[in-house]
Amino acid sequence: MNFKHISVMLEECIDGLNIKPDGIYVDGTMGGAGHSLEIVKKLDNGILVGIDQDRAAIEKATNVLRDYDDKVYIVRNNFKNIRNILFDLNIEGIDGFLLDLGVSSHQLDTDDRGFSYKKDSKLDMRMDKNNPLTAWHIVNNYSKDDLFKIIKDYGEERWAKRIAEFIIRERAKNRIDTTTDLVKVIKMAIPAAKRREGPHPARRTFQALRIEVNNELGIIEDSIKDAVKCMKKGGRICIISFHSLEDRIVKETFKELNSDCICPKEIPICVCDKRREIKIINKKPIIPSDEEIAVNPRSRSAKLRIAERI
Repeated sequence: MNFKHISVMLEECIDGLNIKPDGIYVDGTMGGAGHSLEIVKKLDNGILVGIDQDRAAIEKATNVLRDYDDKVYIVRNNFKNIRNILFDLNIEGIDGFLLDLGVSSHQLDTDDRGFSYKKDSKLDMRMDKNNPLTAWHIVNNYSKDDLFKIIKDYGEERWAKRIAEFIIRERAKNRIDTTTDLVKVIKMAIPAAKRREGPHPARRTFQALRIEVNNELGIIEDSIKDAVKCMKKGGRICIISFHSLEDRIVKETFKELNSDCICPKEIPICVCDKRREIKIINKKPIIPSDEEIAVNPRSRSAKLRIAERI
């Protein structure tokens, strides 16, 4: 299997993790192991835990990291289970945690995965093939209201209502089985003049379906908080996001963890007993250089936020 993946903001992530040679680091979205390989190269007596829920990623990473078997644990799982994963490995504390959110280049480019609106395939979009929910099920079974909400909230699509209406209308005639079928419906729903503006007309809807299938937004906040709880003092957490919904969750979660008290302002004395857990390293997100975007256009929307355990 030809697994292609270009690691986004590789140098910035490695610098951000502030790697110690004897530290324990977790790459929660290992993918093609680009970030993982650079982390493990900097370790002497340290350990890397690489996590991914995609079987193809596990196979690729196992090959890429084969020369570092004594320093690497590769786990097929979801990063949302970070605490259980570390418990199973008898690891009590970590020095760094990296997340590269969203879909990988490999997943987009693999014809039969159904992630890309540019390739004709079954409507799947599962990052983990064991997941029972597929994009096909959503498109062919969700109610009009649910489709509208998903496309509007997760895709931030201004034509969400019309797209949901057209999906309901078209599937009453024939099932919407493939990515090509869905793209045709979306193009019918969006007026021709508007389709010529901006990105591909199906991009936002495909993003919304992918997020729903994989519960991508639902796990970010808790995963960050769990990772911080597992982190040693001075440990770093680096998170790359690719759209505003992800970045907003990361930003707000960091903000909460960076706060001492979250009591309402009208309460004169703190009753929440909350204590600050992190300091934010970069107030504004780090973005890719023009040179990186030229080499890897998919990196153009990436944002990197870094925080440190205190």
